[in-house]
Amino acid sequence: MIRSAGVLMPVTSLPSPYGVGTLGKDAKDFIDFLADAGQTYWQMLPLGPTGYGNSPYQALSSYAGSPYLIDLDELIEEGLLKEEEVKAVKWFKKPDCTDYGILYNEKNKILKKAADRLPLIHPEEYFEFVEKEKGWLRDYAVFMAIKTEQKGEPWTKWPQELRRHDSWETARKAEELAEDVIFWQRIQYFFFKQLTAVRKYAEERGIKIIGDLPFYIAADSIDVWSHPEVFEMDQNNNLVYVSGFGPDGGHPKGQKWGNPLISWNALRNSDYNWWIERVDFMCRFFDVIRIDHFQGYLNYYAVPANDPDASNGHWRKGPGLDVFRRMEARLGGKQLILEDLGQLTDELKAMVKESGQPGMKIIQYAFDPNDPGSWYMPFQYEKNSVVYTGTHDNSTLLGWKKAKENKDRIKRAEEYIGLNKEEGFTWGMLRAVYSCQSDLAIVQMQDLLELDDSARFNDPSGKHTPWTWRALPGCFDEKLSAKLKEKMMLYCRYNWGIKEKPASK
Repeated sequence: MIRSAGVLMPVTSLPSPYGVGTLGKDAKDFIDFLADAGQTYWQMLPLGPTGYGNSPYQALSSYAGSPYLIDLDELIEEGLLKEEEVKAVKWFKKPDCTDYGILYNEKNKILKKAADRLPLIHPEEYFEFVEKEKGWLRDYAVFMAIKTEQKGEPWTKWPQELRRHDSWETARKAEELAEDVIFWQRIQYFFFKQLTAVRKYAEERGIKIIGDLPFYIAADSIDVWSHPEVFEMDQNNNLVYVSGFGPDGGHPKGQKWGNPLISWNALRNSDYNWWIERVDFMCRFFDVIRIDHFQGYLNYYAVPANDPDASNGHWRKGPGLDVFRRMEARLGGKQLILEDLGQLTDELKAMVKESGQPGMKIIQYAFDPNDPGSWYMPFQYEKNSVVYTGTHDNSTLLGWKKAKENKDRIKRAEEYIGLNKEEGFTWGMLRAVYSCQSDLAIVQMQDLLELDDSARFNDPSGKHTPWTWRALPGCFDEKLSAKLKEKMMLYCRYNWGIKEKPASK
C-alpha cells in the first residue's frame, strides 16, 4: 500500500432526491469529487439488505444488496419506470436524514413496477445474472418471499415446517410464492448491475473502493437459515451460544449482543469454505476489504443464548491467522485492512504484525493525559497502518471536541499538534492525520464538511439516531476538492493514478 488517502462515506449518506443515497449519478459524482481532490480510496460500509434497526452490520444476507440503494433515475432511463411514478412519492421529510419508514413502505412498490417490466427490456442480461449467481440468489429470494408473507417476522418465528431451509414444506412454499421469488431475484439484478457500473466508473477514474466484511452475522438472515451447520445451533436449529462481551467497569454484567456464533471447528473441517466464499464474492466488487472486529479471530466471547445477560459467558480462542492463510492459498494475496480495535493486547498486536496487513489507528483515541505513551498517539503509528479521524461508530471531530469528557484530551491535542485558530480545529486535526507516517489516511466525510455530532452516523450509546445522516446536495463542491487536493500534494498523498473524466457516465 503506497502513501495515499481516502474518504469514509456510506452510500446511504450520498445526496439524492429519493430519500437515501444510491448507486446512481450521485455515487459517480462522489467518485468525481474524490478524483478531483486527489484521493485514492472510497471506503463504504456493508451494502446488504437491512432489517430491524437498519444497521448495515445486521444484514439479511452476506451476498444480496440493499434494494434501498437502487437508483430510480437509472431505471427511468432504461424504460423500467415512469418519471411520474417515482415523483408521486414524497421520499423524505428532511433532506439530511434517511427516513427508513418511507423507504420500507414505498420503495419495493416502485421496484415492483420495474421488475414487472424487466422481461420486456433486458431478458437475456437478467437470465445470465440468475445463472451466474445461482449459488446464493434463489435461496435469498425464497427467504425474502417467505419473510414477506410472514409479515417480516424473523425466520425463528415462522411456522416450524418452514424453519428448515431444506424441508419439503419450504420447497412447496417456494413454488407457491414463485412470482414473489422472481421479484426478489430481479431486485438483485438491478442492484448488482448498478454496483458493477459504479465499480467500473471508479476504475475509469483511478479510484479504489474499500468494502467491509462483518465478523458477526445477523440471527435473522438467510445465512443462518440456510447454513445452520456453520453456526453453533442445536439439532432443532436453536442458538446455543451468542455473541457478547465480558463484564467490565462500564458493564458489570457484560454485554449480550445476540449474534449467532460461527462454529469455527466445523468450518476448519471444510477448509473454511463458507467464509472464504464470502471473501471471494466481495473481491468481485471491491479493491480492498476491511476485516471487521479482527479481535474475534483471536478470541471472542460466548454467552449462553437463553441467559438474560452476559455474566455467565466465557472467552474462546478464534481461528487465528489459519483462516487467512487458507484464504490466501485459495484466492491469492488480497489487500485487507484489519479493524484491530478493542482489547489491544500484545497477542493481538503480534497477530496483526504477523499477518503483514495494516491495522487501524484512531486519532480520537490519542491524547489521554493519563496515558502519554498511548498506542494511538501519532508518534506510535507504524508505516504499514491506516489512520482514521474516526470510524462510523465515532463522533465527528467537532463532536469529539465539544464533549465535556474530552476536555483534557482536547487540550493535549491542541498542544501536541499545534492547533491554531486560523486553520480551525477540524483542519488542524486533519493536518495531524495527513502528515503522520501511516501509509493510508481515511477521514469521515463529515469531518471534511466540518459537521458536529448531529451528523454522526452511528452512536453505540444511543444518544443519536443511527444510520440516518445524509449529505446535502452541492456540498462536494470545487472549493472543498481544491482545498483537499492541496493537502494531498503537501503531505505526499496525492493519487497520481487519477484519470480524466469519461465523456459520459
